[in-house]
Parts: sequence; structure tokens; C-alpha cells
Amino acid sequence: MIFDHRTYRCRPGTIKKQTALYEENGLAAQVRHLGEPLLYAATETGDVNSYVHIWVYENAGDRETKRAAMQADPDWQHYMKLSAEAGYLTEQENKILTPAPFFTLKK
Repeated sequence: MIFDHRTYRCRPGTIKKQTALYEENGLAAQVRHLGEPLLYAATETGDVNSYVHIWVYENAGDRETKRAAMQADPDWQHYMKLSAEAGYLTEQENKILTPAPFFTLKK
């Protein structure tokens, strides 16, 4: 199992607009291909212009297959176009994490 930890940073004052744009136009397509995220959260302290989401995959091949299908989805492409046009996002950081030997994901 691997975890895809993604942090996105928005221009100050635009995080609510970005997450609303995603909820309205991107969420359904992403969940359709990747399943439900383990976590989707806005930062409350620290960099308050950022949000994080974590997706769970069986392995790198599973991630690659699912993300390729999502990228090919016209609904996802539409969302990406709207997001780019809005210009709310300023930075993205991705990390692939592997669980510690003693960690068990509770569903």
C-alpha cells in the first residue's frame, strides 16, 4: 500500500473559491477513478492558504493506472481547464508515503 499525499497552496483569499470549484467540477470525476480519499482537509494553522488530500493505492502500478484513466476523463479535463483559468493555485507538492511496519489502515 502507498499513500499519495498532496499539498496545494492558493493565492491568499482564494482557498474557498478553489475548493468550491473542485467540489462542483472535479470531485465526482476524481472519486470515480481514484475512490474516496483517506483525507481531504484545509489547513487551520500554519499555511492557512493550503489544503491537503491523501489517496490510497495498492502500489505504484495501481496509482499509475487510476491516474491515467482520470487524466483521460473529459470531466476531469474540464475541471483542470477551469482551475487553470481561475488561477487560484500557486504551488503543489506531492509525496508518496509508505506505511510504517506497525501501521494498519482501519476502514
